[in-house]
Amino acid sequence: MKRTPHREKEMKINKLHSWDITPKDAVEIQKQLAGRIVERLPHDFCPRLVAAADISCNRLSSRLFAAVVVLTLPDLEQIEVKTASVETGFPYVPGLLSFRELPVLEAAFEALENEPDFVIMDGHGRAHPRRLGLACHAGLILDCPVVGSAKSLLIGKYDEPGVERGSFSPVIHKGETIGEVVRTRANVKPVFVSTGNHIDLPAARRLILDCAPRFRIPAPVRAAHNAANDARRSFYSGCV
Repeated sequence: MKRTPHREKEMKINKLHSWDITPKDAVEIQKQLAGRIVERLPHDFCPRLVAAADISCNRLSSRLFAAVVVLTLPDLEQIEVKTASVETGFPYVPGLLSFRELPVLEAAFEALENEPDFVIMDGHGRAHPRRLGLACHAGLILDCPVVGSAKSLLIGKYDEPGVERGSFSPVIHKGETIGEVVRTRANVKPVFVSTGNHIDLPAARRLILDCAPRFRIPAPVRAAHNAANDARRSFYSGCV
């Protein structure tokens, strides 16, 4: 795999809070952090590298496997993969998945040698009951533009977008636009796009479309999904 360093500095990781918390604590942290989200792009945003992250685990297992992949833009050539694995003590609670997944994702991001210009998370951002889904939480920790790209609706209502690639419609919750339903491939089910941090919704949509030239799921997310599954299979194939 070719490796082309982007910047001579490590990926910045903000330690916002302890991960040794209860679900009740996690809800309060979400409420506190939601107001820190910035929904606008940096003025000098000119992306050359994109990263995506995903998690894999066996059903009912507490061991999580994370993968972060980095691809070039606009050709979407994969140049780096980092994986990590941990035993999590945080339970599976809908709406609180970032507290279960981000500790192991942090480890994978910290190992990156190529700093991405933006990140796609396989999950929701502002399209969350407390406006702090996985992409928002990751965006505050990484302090860079982050987009949420999910396969299904979490909350809100929407009208089905047109069948053409690039068609979209807003996702509305309690009178607020919290994301968009975006058709990345003609006549194929759409994806659910929402802002994470340091990005606005139109830019998030454009980036997802740029990263999904052939398939419904953006290429970086597909690559991260495959890498996380490979890490999980490799781990268990070595167990006696």
